[in-house]
Amino acid sequence: MTRARLALTVTVAALLTVACGGDDGDSAAAADPGEASQVPSGRVTVLAAASLTESFEHLADELQTTHPDLEIVYSFGSSSGLVEQLLSGAPADVLATADTTTMDEAVAGGVVDGEPRIFARNTLALAVPAGNPGNVTGLADLANEDLRVAICEPQVPCGGAAQRLLDAAGVTAAPDTLTTDVKEAASLVALGEADAALIYLTDAAAEGDAVETVDVPDAEDVVSDYPVAVLADAPNPEGARAVVDAITGEPGRVILGEAGFLEP
Repeated sequence: MTRARLALTVTVAALLTVACGGDDGDSAAAADPGEASQVPSGRVTVLAAASLTESFEHLADELQTTHPDLEIVYSFGSSSGLVEQLLSGAPADVLATADTTTMDEAVAGGVVDGEPRIFARNTLALAVPAGNPGNVTGLADLANEDLRVAICEPQVPCGGAAQRLLDAAGVTAAPDTLTTDVKEAASLVALGEADAALIYLTDAAAEGDAVETVDVPDAEDVVSDYPVAVLADAPNPEGARAVVDAITGEPGRVILGEAGFLEP
């Protein structure tokens, strides 16, 4: 009887040991998916101001090396137009605008989650085609009706900034074209279809040798802040936060700085 009880005790102890070992293994296995779920993955839709096109595309390439399971899909356009899309129910994960006014509209409309973060600043440039065929020397030339002048529409961030700069200089421009975003204005200059345009300094630089800039001393006084935010109904909030962290962190600072953006 003693030997039988001892055998039974040993058997039960062995079973308990195996069971405990199995629990530990199951717990570890259960922990792995939890840890894996913290790794950002899936599609992240980013609505971004047109002036961010080159920098954000470069940033997406950088993110692929650190987060290979992330798929970043961009929609670039005027900030005001992007906010209108969101307020109309368009699905997206991240919003980055070229001024705080349009971001404030998104916040007031309840489509932003948390506090937007300023990640960059930009200034304007008076851009002309290579060789300056219109002989543009300053802001005053934008009032010359003999020149082909392009300026962003007033509700667009680059248009609002342009108006502030013109008002400060006491110039009433005579634009032939009001563009829907800054890229359109920059393209008109690069193609020689406009003699001058007020665009962001970074967009002038992005056009390379096709565009020159004319010095405007007061341009540095008109600065546009760029905010970014995760959206309230983001389909992929985890991925959205990873993208925003990259934009506001070291990768974003380096890439945006190389493009000519100022630090916040």
